[in-house]
Amino acid sequence: MATIVTNENSKEFMATELPIVLDFSASWCGPCKQLAPIIEELSQEYEGRIAVAKCDIEEADDLTAEYGIRNVPTVIFIKNGQVVDKFVGSKSKSDVQAKFEALLG
Repeated sequence: MATIVTNENSKEFMATELPIVLDFSASWCGPCKQLAPIIEELSQEYEGRIAVAKCDIEEADDLTAEYGIRNVPTVIFIKNGQVVDKFVGSKSKSDVQAKFEALLG
């Protein structure tokens, strides 16, 4: 299950040693709603191997600013503390899953 990250718990979440997937979204965003079930399903499939978080841009505005998020949905992939990949907009499950696999590679 994807963790909900806010300004209050973002530092704690980001301290994990696992690769990280951050899904930046907003409640009013249609493409975010299309992507949400895909991210949730993959968060369960990769549990224990990848830390997955959902970041509402209005609840995690510190993290949103830190990563320069300007459009939603934006999904960022982090390995060893560095952004290694990202995409903006909705994608198919197979496309997103390929990015999860690449993060583990």
